[in-house]
Amino acid sequence: MKEFGRTLDDFVDGDIFLHPRAFTIDRSFAQEFATVFHEACPLFLSAPYAQAHGFQDLLVHPLQVFNIILSLGVQNNSEKAIANLGYYNVQFLRPVYPGDTLTGRTKVLSKKARGEGKPGIVHVNTLGINQNGEVVIQYERKIMIPPGDGKSSPRRGDPFAAFPVVASPGVDLPHPHKFSADTRAHTLSDTYFEDFEAGHILVHKNMRTITDEHVPWTYRMGNTHPLHYDRLYSAGLSGPMSGEPIVYGGLVFGWLCGLASRDLTENMLWDLGYTEGYHTQPAISGDTVGSISRILTKEEGPTPDTGILQVQLIGVKNIKTKEAFDKYGADLFIKENDKKDLGKEKIPEKIFEIERRLLMKKKSYGA
Repeated sequence: MKEFGRTLDDFVDGDIFLHPRAFTIDRSFAQEFATVFHEACPLFLSAPYAQAHGFQDLLVHPLQVFNIILSLGVQNNSEKAIANLGYYNVQFLRPVYPGDTLTGRTKVLSKKARGEGKPGIVHVNTLGINQNGEVVIQYERKIMIPPGDGKSSPRRGDPFAAFPVVASPGVDLPHPHKFSADTRAHTLSDTYFEDFEAGHILVHKNMRTITDEHVPWTYRMGNTHPLHYDRLYSAGLSGPMSGEPIVYGGLVFGWLCGLASRDLTENMLWDLGYTEGYHTQPAISGDTVGSISRILTKEEGPTPDTGILQVQLIGVKNIKTKEAFDKYGADLFIKENDKKDLGKEKIPEKIFEIERRLLMKKKSYGA
């Protein structure tokens, strides 16, 4: 019986994997992702709105791009993984439009063994590349990988594979047209850069109950890890992941960002990326998830009519977001892995924490 995925023995520092399959994103799929994941920013919903901002067409949602590239890499990177330990330095570098085709490749940055018979930690850097050979996304993640049997040689990467270096992570955004009253009416007037202040906490009211829909959405993204869609596989595991199939974390990520979008990113111009983030608890079908955001910093953007927000996004499950904030307060915003050293208990209802950077429009944008 053929086995897919790699054990710890199959990762060698510096190896590059060209991931199998390519993924063309059609228009209906792009719009369906944006709506299913509750996105409120019209850049991902309306072609005329996006074109008024200077883009060629409506944009494919950055978290759809992220999910597809991460999923294309599962067969090489994490199909045997015990846990996804974190996302780092996620950068969205170019617009992706309906009709674009994406491929992925990964470089092994480091492998850390933790003793004989124990799982180790693999740190990888992944690129998503469009049909023109342009890097549209790059990110790092750390994965807990089980050891091999020690009897077989490592399955090495492609020795001739190129791994483009992105010299400048800056995004060359188009110039907007002068906005009509109709274009401005696509968004509310209180979600511009000026409407946020450092320290503001946004408790997003709307929540989302995840159903068994997560199973087909996992494979629609191209994710091949059986933990997310095979009940016999997941029930056969031991530990906290045993039982029902676990909702693929990239989908949880997408729902949490979408649930925050009406309050936070409706007037976003570009998702600059995510600096560091973790899934702190798994989710299963039937769980209800919600978001809370905290504005960390504000800074001027690359043009006088834009600004940048650094935001902390927190996800909770099976508790109303207001109740979670009233119950836990500032403890929600402390990293779960830091709590032991601080003498604090971890929050069982907290499922996600990440920091993100958003390029926002000022009210003068498109004037």
